[in-house]
Amino acid sequence: MDVAAQEAALPGKFYRIVDGKVDPRTYNGYRRYHAVCNHCHGPDGMGSSFGPSLVDHLPDIETFQRIVRDGQSSGAAVMKGFSGDPNVAPYVDDIYAYLQARADGVLGRGRPTKLGE
Repeated sequence: MDVAAQEAALPGKFYRIVDGKVDPRTYNGYRRYHAVCNHCHGPDGMGSSFGPSLVDHLPDIETFQRIVRDGQSSGAAVMKGFSGDPNVAPYVDDIYAYLQARADGVLGRGRPTKLGE
């Protein structure tokens, strides 16, 4: 695939990866995820005893936005909403971009390299 094709955003994809490097949105999503979400959903979105894997079962963007904003409870499992959290609420789409790239298998575990680095 040529560079121009790699740089074009794929339809329905929130991330962009060129030569193994992620766009600023996806990189910011990685940072935000690891500052807040990984405590329950595990490193790199792999899940934990507290929260499910987001790599294996990433919902569509609208569902993801609603759950992150409003929270969700399922039996004994409860996730609080983050609508008032300034470290999460403005960056939900960035977090989704990171998790979508992980779920699609195009981004491995660990800190990604940002385009321009």
